[in-house]
Amino acid sequence: MNFTIDVITSADDSAICQIIKTVGAEFGAIGDGFGPSDTEVLNMSKHYQDHLRSRYFIAKMNGEIVGGGGIAPFGEHAGVCELKKLFLLPPARGKGIGRSISIECLSFAQAQGFNRCYLDTLENMTSAIKLYEALGFEHLDAPLAGTEHNGCDVWMLKTFNEQ
Repeated sequence: MNFTIDVITSADDSAICQIIKTVGAEFGAIGDGFGPSDTEVLNMSKHYQDHLRSRYFIAKMNGEIVGGGGIAPFGEHAGVCELKKLFLLPPARGKGIGRSISIECLSFAQAQGFNRCYLDTLENMTSAIKLYEALGFEHLDAPLAGTEHNGCDVWMLKTFNEQ
């Protein structure tokens, strides 16, 4: 199955909003403390722009958006970014799309000068956690200070190799 990864545009906002909310509900990420409830979900292209050291990627299969994921600075932590809102519809899972989006995000983060990448997720998102582990993320005992997602129960951090 072929897929493409592209930078989000305003034309993609409605579709990715629906995907984030649908997949969030599938895994119980509903309400305050979970990413799908963040206001940015309504207008992702506005919140993820290069001049903000942020970028959101969408994945398409057969011309249809099937998911996405982004990178943005994390709070007041110098040099730390966050892998955010990586959600895929069921037909897009297990095809390497999540890995491809994650690699695009991490490459962008390094190019922006970040040296660590944080993420939070849910323990029932087991496939995502395995992907993050394979990409070099390590588990934390608690969230980094400043996280907005107090409903999450898995926190991870990746340190980029010094070049």
